[in-house]
Amino acid sequence: MAAMNARTADAPAANPTSAPADTLLHELSSSPIAESLRRELLKRWPSTPDRVREISRYALLAPGKTLRPLLLVASADAVGGSYDGVLPAAMAVEYLHVATLIHDDVIDDDELRRGQRSVHAHYGMADAIVTGDFLILTMFTSLAECVERGVPAAAVLEAVRVLAEAGADVCRGQTKEAELTSDPSSPIADYETVISLKTGALFRGVCRAGAILGGAGPDHTEAVTRFAEHLGLAFQMYDDLLPYLWEPGTTGKPNTSDAGNLRPTFPVLLGYESAGRGDRERFTEALSGRIPAAEAYERLRELLESTGALHRARARAETEAALAREQLAGLPSSEGVGLLAAVAELSINRDR
Repeated sequence: MAAMNARTADAPAANPTSAPADTLLHELSSSPIAESLRRELLKRWPSTPDRVREISRYALLAPGKTLRPLLLVASADAVGGSYDGVLPAAMAVEYLHVATLIHDDVIDDDELRRGQRSVHAHYGMADAIVTGDFLILTMFTSLAECVERGVPAAAVLEAVRVLAEAGADVCRGQTKEAELTSDPSSPIADYETVISLKTGALFRGVCRAGAILGGAGPDHTEAVTRFAEHLGLAFQMYDDLLPYLWEPGTTGKPNTSDAGNLRPTFPVLLGYESAGRGDRERFTEALSGRIPAAEAYERLRELLESTGALHRARARAETEAALAREQLAGLPSSEGVGLLAAVAELSINRDR
């Protein structure tokens, strides 16, 4: 992984009790489950003259962590379920996730995603919107395959309901996020509601669906769901820190995206909350849209360092990750439990 840029030398250091990020990422990406998921994606999405499938292939095979498919399979495994039975569902959640990324990039007009040109930048706005829709619909046909692999139809139907509700929550989170635009004085509770919908809902839906498809009883299903809820908060809170800790070539996205879209992210809200009157005015101006995105980003970075918001934001993300790991204590010991714990650790110890 790329080294941290020198200008972030005062940013919060990695948790000294945590494994290095590259070690965690290697453990996850080299696990048999992760490797088989990558093989399955390649097999299902060969190069083709069909334009919408080719665009889908471009988006799906971009370098990424495939965390959501991994979470679904690990959740099923953690409760004693079959890998083969839930594999199509793992593919389905990646389709849903990538569709949300495509549409999110359209909304934000971001030109980079996962280190390559975003779909709308590469293929055009119309094809990007259609491809996102195509992947959402393909999710349901993939989920239906689980029945053919021996998963009870009632469990598949419940998983469809859970994932459809999660997708709807993502849309609700997107619209609620727009309500916070340009306002660094927004209550942190409102921000937490947004990320529990926009980011947390998909983590929650993926893990809960995995447990259901894996045949879990109510107690284990709820434990996995609670794990995912805390994981979603940790993941997004730390995600909001990435533009201030790493260079865009490392994160795969422009560092100025949130500032350019006038988005009050978690560290910004924390910084504003503790700032004096003068600095609050500087926060407000940075998100006013009256100054260039690059200048707004630099101003926010300085304010976040001077107010200590980066440290506080990271500490809160680490607390949520720890709470996530605690929920795994009652699950059967398995590779799945270990993978879930590793994802929780990676959520707060990564550069993208």
